[in-house]
Amino acid sequence: MSFEPAPTALQRAFPAFLAIVGIGALVTAYTAEYAFGLEPCVLCLLQRIPYALIALIGWVGLKRPHWMSAGNLTAVAGFVFLAGAGLAVYHVGVEQHWWQSATGCGGEVGKAVSATDLTAMLQSKPPKACDEVDWTLFGVSMASYNAFFSFVLAGITFNVAKRIWVTS
Repeated sequence: MSFEPAPTALQRAFPAFLAIVGIGALVTAYTAEYAFGLEPCVLCLLQRIPYALIALIGWVGLKRPHWMSAGNLTAVAGFVFLAGAGLAVYHVGVEQHWWQSATGCGGEVGKAVSATDLTAMLQSKPPKACDEVDWTLFGVSMASYNAFFSFVLAGITFNVAKRIWVTS
């Protein structure tokens, strides 16, 4: 007979917090895009992926807690937040013209194209350039806010993982 301690309140609540943060960030991004008409660039779209993963991690923690220990699951979420922060910092650097984007933001042609492809490209709307900032709050872009909040959430998440590991 093995004894498994009951999960603490933190172990039960933190996956819900992760799911809410992930879903909330995605709802905010889609609201900015569809309700307020802010067109996302390629890097903006890529910054949504970590939040989708965070929502998924939160869901796994809530619905399938036996798949992975609560501390390990929380630590994985911390690394996802760090990756999201890194991507956001990269986007801020592109916005500030500290470096050029490697993703081809702005629709530069990187290979030879046929006349048919060129005609199709000329008739379609070009992708939004990643160095154009459409909206700021107090002079700070959404990518900058994302970098800040992702770093803060990574710190909180790693702290929670440590607390879970100590109490387990």
